[in-house]
Amino acid sequence: MYLLSGDGNLELIAPLLSERAEATPLSATDNPWIKIHSIIKELTNKTINSNRPCTFFIDTNPSFAIYTQLAIAGGDKLLVPINADDSSIFAITGLFNLIWGTSVSHPVYGKYTFSSKAKNHDLKLPKISFLLGNRFTQKKGAAHAFKALSNEAVNKMFSEFKSNPDKFENPESDINNVDDFEKSYSIELRDFNSAGVVAANQGIPLSKMNRHTYEVYGEKIQVAKEQRDLCKQTIEGLVSKL
Repeated sequence: MYLLSGDGNLELIAPLLSERAEATPLSATDNPWIKIHSIIKELTNKTINSNRPCTFFIDTNPSFAIYTQLAIAGGDKLLVPINADDSSIFAITGLFNLIWGTSVSHPVYGKYTFSSKAKNHDLKLPKISFLLGNRFTQKKGAAHAFKALSNEAVNKMFSEFKSNPDKFENPESDINNVDDFEKSYSIELRDFNSAGVVAANQGIPLSKMNRHTYEVYGEKIQVAKEQRDLCKQTIEGLVSKL
């Protein structure tokens, strides 16, 4: 596994990238917008010393900043995480509007959007692969609340699917209703709780967590084996679908 880490200084040059992307072309073959928005795509196209096929996972900023645009332009598939809150449900509409544009372009601002420029430059955009339900808890009461929000998110995404099936990867089987859609595209995750906190803080993959207690900033954190095993099963289930 190769990791390309981020850096706080990248935020400092974000305005420069935006400025360069909007620069006036110097010739008929010069295309600053495509050149800037292809940075990550070019990186993933480079040869890596490996005898096996390589898959790149790009973690994006929640806001639609220039780096998010570079990531969108550099990927082939979209994994869309949905938290158990109303904000995520409303964000689904924003997702489609920002990447692919609104059904009716704004008469003034429409030509400045990422979606319109991507279309004008014949930029190939990724398709939605999975909708990942980010479960907050497995306790019975809260799980019902999560399921209600999860169902609404799936219904919202299914509505988008009916209007824009070309924005999704081709399903393995026919989709005639929301249940078919959920089986094809929706994956429920669980709350990793203490296991996730410890794994991230210690830099230890769940498969290597074999102790019952870990210390995080001076606090003793207990991670039950049952919890670790359930988290590993969730990850393995997701990876097998990917």
